[in-house]
Amino acid sequence: MDMLWNGWGDPARATPLPDSVTGLLRELLGVTPRAAAPLPLEEIQVPASALGPDARRALEAAVGQRAQDVRTDAESRIRHTRGKSTPDLLRIRAGDVADTPAAVVLPDGHDEVLAVLAACAEHGLAVVPFGGGTSVVGGLAPGRAGAFVALDLRRMNRLLDLDEVSRTATLQPGLRAPEAEALLAERGYTLGHFPQSYEWATIGGFAATRSSGQASAGYGRFDEMVLGLTLATPTGTLDTGRAPRSAAGPDLRQLVLGSEGAFGVITSVTVRVRPLPAVRRYEGWRFTSFDEGATALRRLAQDGPRPTVLRLSDETETLIGLAQPDAIGASPERQGAGCLAVVGFEGTEEDTAHRREGAAAVLREGGGTFAGAEPGERWAHGRYSAPYLRDSLLDAGALAETLETAATWSRLPALYAAVREALTATLTEAGTPPLVMCHISHVYENGASLYFTVVSAQGEDAVAHWTRAKHAANDAILAAGGTITHHHAVGTDHRDWYVREAGPLGVAALRAVKRSLDPAGLLSPGVLLPAD
Repeated sequence: MDMLWNGWGDPARATPLPDSVTGLLRELLGVTPRAAAPLPLEEIQVPASALGPDARRALEAAVGQRAQDVRTDAESRIRHTRGKSTPDLLRIRAGDVADTPAAVVLPDGHDEVLAVLAACAEHGLAVVPFGGGTSVVGGLAPGRAGAFVALDLRRMNRLLDLDEVSRTATLQPGLRAPEAEALLAERGYTLGHFPQSYEWATIGGFAATRSSGQASAGYGRFDEMVLGLTLATPTGTLDTGRAPRSAAGPDLRQLVLGSEGAFGVITSVTVRVRPLPAVRRYEGWRFTSFDEGATALRRLAQDGPRPTVLRLSDETETLIGLAQPDAIGASPERQGAGCLAVVGFEGTEEDTAHRREGAAAVLREGGGTFAGAEPGERWAHGRYSAPYLRDSLLDAGALAETLETAATWSRLPALYAAVREALTATLTEAGTPPLVMCHISHVYENGASLYFTVVSAQGEDAVAHWTRAKHAANDAILAAGGTITHHHAVGTDHRDWYVREAGPLGVAALRAVKRSLDPAGLLSPGVLLPAD
């Protein structure tokens, strides 16, 4: 099943907001209904494909003469236009197809990817790798003019190897996360990677963007799970990683992880896997303030015992109910006061009980009050629902978007305040005062990430409106010592701030890598680094 072309996920799961919520949006934020309904798919006017006959023949030859795997029809091209950020959705709903690929190509293996790259190099076509299409940072639209090919990896969706002695699995990049989990579960294993995009994102996308799942406190980030990768480039094949750790020079895996398709196309990933947990327990804890809760989370992250899932919503997010999406719009009494922490444990019965007991002692000592299992179980039930809620807010005429960052623990309070102030001031000045919510989504011994959700009226030009606010928040992040992205990646949206964060010498080093692997600059031009 394909993802909704002008929204998120499964169209059958899209649900309108209840009247109580639309009324609250109108009264609190001045949200008014949209002036016009989104254009239906059949009314989107797509220019004729710029793919010439010679280029088409070369691409068909590259994929084994499977003509059906070189697609130039309007619907295929629309479905591969940009990603799923709020600006992406607003633009496609208005019929903006400026970034539509000339063709969608579906290779079936590493050798076919190499052949496609060679054909594209011969005919001057840029290439944008396409997995689940879930990018929210402009990662699927090239930052330069000219025809390009969307390289859809869905046919490369196999479990290639499972080494039960070493507990490693080798997976193809187009394997969607639920499919990967199902294949591993048949043998009693799990990857343990469950980001909000889990239902649609792919293994290759996780590696290319340094994804971080909601259970990262226990299982780690995706880049920490990777033992090896294979990369197809216009100049050949790069194989990285042959042992869990090595002192054989700089780790080339780190050049591929987070490279976002700019250096090559990931064609296989070897990851460590874990036994399926016998027990999963999620529960809620309440703190009187965000600072108090953050201090308690820091103690667990630094001194343990560390839960598998550890999250903390600020006062606003707790009050609105975003920490538990199925409770949006419920009474404040149902939400509870203060800040809600969701704490989860997965593993054996004995290990889970031991960590729960030890964590509870730390949380109580830090001022936390046990809120029972219901808040945690409700979060687990609705953990992938927020993008659907975003679509419903857009349908109601609201602007809704997210952004994230991370910093060391000592810098976190100032970073939190600076981003909130930047978003609030910019949107209020534009006449659409926002609701700004935040939660700590991932914790580490030395710091944590902050995940912000912003809701306001759309204003006259919603895309320009959000762009101004986003740029102000990006500036605030760097000024406060945060990283421009923790897990959403760089894409084109964060690129100019990533250049500032990396510095001139760092950018020069990355450009040298790109020139070596992609000398013509065909791969995801303008993504990660400015196009030459």
